[in-house]
Amino acid sequence: MPDATPDKSIRRLGRCSRLLTGLMVLALLLTIILSAGMGYLKIAWVDVLRVVGGSLTGNAALTSGLDELTRVVIMEVRLPRILTAAAVGGGLALCGVVFQGILLNPLADPYTLGVSAGAAFGAALALLLNLTAAGIYSVPLCAFIGATATLVLVVYLSSSAGGANANNLILSGIIVAAILSAGISFLKFVADEQVSVIIFWLMGSFASKTWADAGLTSAFLLVGLAVFIYYARDLNLLCLGRRAAGSLGVDARRVPWILLVTASLVAAACVAVSGIIGFVGLLVPHMMRALVGPDNRRLLPMSLFGGAILLLCADTVTRAVLPHEIPIGVLTALIGGPFFCYLFRRRQTGGKGF
Repeated sequence: MPDATPDKSIRRLGRCSRLLTGLMVLALLLTIILSAGMGYLKIAWVDVLRVVGGSLTGNAALTSGLDELTRVVIMEVRLPRILTAAAVGGGLALCGVVFQGILLNPLADPYTLGVSAGAAFGAALALLLNLTAAGIYSVPLCAFIGATATLVLVVYLSSSAGGANANNLILSGIIVAAILSAGISFLKFVADEQVSVIIFWLMGSFASKTWADAGLTSAFLLVGLAVFIYYARDLNLLCLGRRAAGSLGVDARRVPWILLVTASLVAAACVAVSGIIGFVGLLVPHMMRALVGPDNRRLLPMSLFGGAILLLCADTVTRAVLPHEIPIGVLTALIGGPFFCYLFRRRQTGGKGF
């Protein structure tokens, strides 16, 4: 009689993963509701639900008794910023999972291929030249163009160096990022009084985000998620190495490129909207992998919600808890750096702490 224990273990793991995913979705919704009520103007979570429900359904009875200021603060000021932060956090975490799987490097993150450096150079150039052709979206547009141009250059360099393996991609990204970092330093040198604006953008912020920002980031996020979920099984096999994946039926030349380009474009969209925010794409995949294991079919959605919750909480702290708002990139680095050191040290000592 065949042993059914492995099948039972797989089914149990699947049920646990679905339960954890449901809990993460609930936690994200609760975080959004609580964050929308926090700030200089305190709003009860019941009133937040009434305003959102009334705006979505058009039912004026839900918002009866509430002043117009409350509705404007929630729907026009806080929710666009909150949803943008959640989308950016989820996108960066998704890209971190893909980069770590494709490049077979636990330290890979969405900025490994120089995407952040390209976006920073494009944004700094737009701020320096005071480009206004696209209105308030001129800087994000230039940042996205810089990030995608950097991706094209990195792909070209790695392909012309004997094949697009992980080492070639990482080395090409380091080279291009170093050149662009020097360019950014030069732009800051000649910027004079505009240097503070450039530095503030480089540190990341969700201030003054609109529904257009939230919609644009969410659109890239949903397209990227669909591609990643579709190729999740192939990504599992690619983690074994391209030769092993190819022997198991994966197109080891085409699939990595699809995943890398998609992840880089999602990261570029996130950086263009928020500026450079580190450690989310590096830390969240490791945290979620410890909860649900290495199977990307479960790891991808868990990382999406984990990244959204982490960055939304960090943004809420900077916006509503601290006496003065600090750039979100500074806070994520202050939180993520020591925590990642702790995780790394636990791994080195076999889970026995320091």
